[in-house]
Amino acid sequence: MGLLPGPPAGRVRGAGAAVTKDLMGRHRGVLPDWLALYYEDPLEITHGEGRHVWDAERKRYLDFFGGILTTMTAHALPEVTKAVSEQAGRIIHSSTLYLNRPMVELAERVAQLSGIPDARVFFTTSGTEANDTALLLATTYRRSNQILAMRNSYHGRSFSTVGITGNKGWSPTSLSPLQTLYVHGGVRTRGPYAALSDDEFIAACVDDLKDLLGHTRPPAALIAEPIQGVGGFTSPPDGLYAAFREVLQERGVLWIADEVQTGWGRTGDHFWGWQAHGQNGPPDMLTFAKGIGNGMSIGGVVARAEIMNCLDSNSISTFGGTQITMAAGLANLSYLLEHDLQGNARRVGGLLLERLRGVAAQVREVREVRGRGLMIGIELTKPGTDEADPEAASAVLEAARAGGLLIGKGGGHNTSALRVAPPLSLTVAEAEEGAAILERALRSLT
Repeated sequence: MGLLPGPPAGRVRGAGAAVTKDLMGRHRGVLPDWLALYYEDPLEITHGEGRHVWDAERKRYLDFFGGILTTMTAHALPEVTKAVSEQAGRIIHSSTLYLNRPMVELAERVAQLSGIPDARVFFTTSGTEANDTALLLATTYRRSNQILAMRNSYHGRSFSTVGITGNKGWSPTSLSPLQTLYVHGGVRTRGPYAALSDDEFIAACVDDLKDLLGHTRPPAALIAEPIQGVGGFTSPPDGLYAAFREVLQERGVLWIADEVQTGWGRTGDHFWGWQAHGQNGPPDMLTFAKGIGNGMSIGGVVARAEIMNCLDSNSISTFGGTQITMAAGLANLSYLLEHDLQGNARRVGGLLLERLRGVAAQVREVREVRGRGLMIGIELTKPGTDEADPEAASAVLEAARAGGLLIGKGGGHNTSALRVAPPLSLTVAEAEEGAAILERALRSLT
């Protein structure tokens, strides 16, 4: 791991471990037990620059997780920090009760980029709140509290979004205001249709959806992540949701694309994940968050005007669309588009994916390397079986950290998938450096 030239004024080298230990004790004293932390010795990140971060002990890490896919462009991106600083010097917040120029400007850009005709945009503070809003709109518009969701899915931590999450590791209660029915198709290489060809897989999932719809009252919507994030970066064959869309449209059921992790060009091939399934047009709604703010709290919903305007009572958002976050979003989006970070995700992500597949072919514990762009999952199992191996995933996470690389975990099978999602400005040299560290971490399993 790299080190900065020296400790900041007033700090004694080596004091970081004691500071971190003290902070961990304070964390346990006031925060919930269920608030997850990575690593046996949890890490305090104190600052970052570009694709790197530093901890309290002044150790440098290559960041391949970006605050759970949130630091989308780069740490301390000058264009974003300048926009935030300048906006803070004018006004930070006023709520949606007043006209807000940065919010209007960002909404105009997001509406145009969404591909949804006659689009309206509502800003929130998180992906959870964005999905919660989409569920409110869908159930109100359709007068139904039934929701279709995908198995292995994750949509947030609120009461309603936990109720539609198809991943038991992230769904602490079965109580919900919604009736949720789970559909096949989000995981290509597991389940009853795994052995089929892509075309046969899609046909089988569509037949299952038709059968399900024949046994229930008409649902409000299907909500689906084009690539399942917390689920371990799993995805169906391209075109599945287009085929679902055709069935849903015949019945008036809405399609909500959860783009919280796949949006803004991360998949490389497309600006939105839904575009891999867009043969029958865009979704009725899409939700977004994470990367657009590059660390600032921005989420939102885009929907056709008739859906967005279906509520018959007043509403506001106290913090959604606040001026300082909108300034960050505008600067970040401009940087992403002007520097073709989607193209960079495609090019560098493609190289990284092939490099990791080459490594995986020599590591018995790796069942699959999957993904697209800079959204790559590595699933680990016990050698010679399909049995998930969460202990191996944790061991690789620790070994990667020791080597100077931060990655994530996920998966619907006991958190046995590694998640690789660097900032979209990742260079070829950094991709190779990270792949080399990850190779050593994977080889340490045997």
